[in-house]
Amino acid sequence: MDAATALQHWRDRIAAAASAAGRPPGSVRLLPASKTVPAERLREFFDAGQHVFGENRIQEARAKIPALPAACRWHFIGGLQRNKVRDAVAWFDLIHSVDSLPLLEEIDHKARTAGKIQAVLIEVNVAGESSKHGCAPEQAASLIARANSLPSVEVQGLMTVAPYHEDPEETRPHFARLNALRGQLEDAHGWKLPELSMGMTHDYAAAIAEGATLVRIGSGLFGARAPVSPAP
Repeated sequence: MDAATALQHWRDRIAAAASAAGRPPGSVRLLPASKTVPAERLREFFDAGQHVFGENRIQEARAKIPALPAACRWHFIGGLQRNKVRDAVAWFDLIHSVDSLPLLEEIDHKARTAGKIQAVLIEVNVAGESSKHGCAPEQAASLIARANSLPSVEVQGLMTVAPYHEDPEETRPHFARLNALRGQLEDAHGWKLPELSMGMTHDYAAAIAEGATLVRIGSGLFGARAPVSPAP
């Protein structure tokens, strides 16, 4: 499938899922999860009108981003190590995966040095899976409060990676919990947390039904990908 056809296919699916949930189609945005996809292929998607991409690995992004037009915007959606924060701040408009106080403070430090206000999402492990990144739901408030005291970080919402279930409807309660947490934090503290990054190729419709504003679509958009070797 060529890039323009693939994009339209997924935009139509996302709009249909939003409509089925009683939401405006424009309230949900496609974020292509482009790990292992070469720059020349992403250029086809850029030329077809997709200007925002999500990368999981700093080393891959460092090589890929300069090869794409400057008008591209980049989100970091993988687990972020503190020793990679400088590059993440340099290359990415939004970091989805902030899940600890040390990481948050390192991002603020590197953003101040770069003269930038770094937009972030707080990653929450709503399912409590030991294999997943993310803070516990009860830790989110303290992380956001600390972020709001830092001069070079701006929290724009929450993110989660839900457990895989063959039936996507079984994933839906996890998305509902993240949306409920967002509402609790906004109501209790008066914070504005407009973004909910949740849902992928398999379970995007369930995520949209529960309030997702960004859905991270990888294999559904780009096709099956080769296994990724561990980051150095």
